[in-house]
Amino acid sequence: MAGHSKWTQIKRKKAVTDQRRAAAWGKLIREITVAAKMGGGDPGANPRLRLAVDNAKSANMPNENIDRAIKKGSGDLEGVDYQENTYEAYGPGGVALFIETLTDNVNRTVAEIRHILGKNGGNLGTDGSVAWMFDHRGRIVFEASRYPEATLLEAALDAGAEDLENEGGELTLYTEIGAFHSVQDALRERGLRWEEAELAMVPKSFVRVGGKEAERLIRLLDALEDSDDIQKVYTNADIDEASLVEA
Repeated sequence: MAGHSKWTQIKRKKAVTDQRRAAAWGKLIREITVAAKMGGGDPGANPRLRLAVDNAKSANMPNENIDRAIKKGSGDLEGVDYQENTYEAYGPGGVALFIETLTDNVNRTVAEIRHILGKNGGNLGTDGSVAWMFDHRGRIVFEASRYPEATLLEAALDAGAEDLENEGGELTLYTEIGAFHSVQDALRERGLRWEEAELAMVPKSFVRVGGKEAERLIRLLDALEDSDDIQKVYTNADIDEASLVEA
């Protein structure tokens, strides 16, 4: 695997500008609002909301923003009615794309996704065309420099995690969906601090992409993730490191 990277790693290596931070906060606020609407405004009794709040705090979002989003979702304040949808697509090099959205205008979102794909060498697929290439799993990422791998592995197994992957300066734990929060609790009790935690679509295998196709793919992924309506983009692309310099 040396010499190339998964998109999840590349995203964290990119510079965090004020514009990107603001966009990330907007997506987190939408997730908090929807989570509160679906499961109530108490994070202790609503696992999805708890995760959304944890991620917002990790992104240094002020508590007042978090509280306002919860109140909008629970109906204490007037808010926007968001709809959840997923879309499946293909990008340059034939890689699979799984796109999660939260939007108040589905027609606008679909049109934007089609435009971004068409402009950057991708195309929209049918339902089920790429979903089978991914597993829905919990994913918790640590900096490899923070903890010895053996220490983290022992803690992960004791907590009920399934796998530990070491690659590119990161240690990534994978869990079953149902065990995700209990694993987090167990790791937190041991004083372990992670960089990112999410319920993710994890590729079962990867497609190597390099050269011009990799450059086009990175532009496509960036454009999708810059869309306000798109919450997350997952891909099975394994992008050659040399291509990042030119992208």
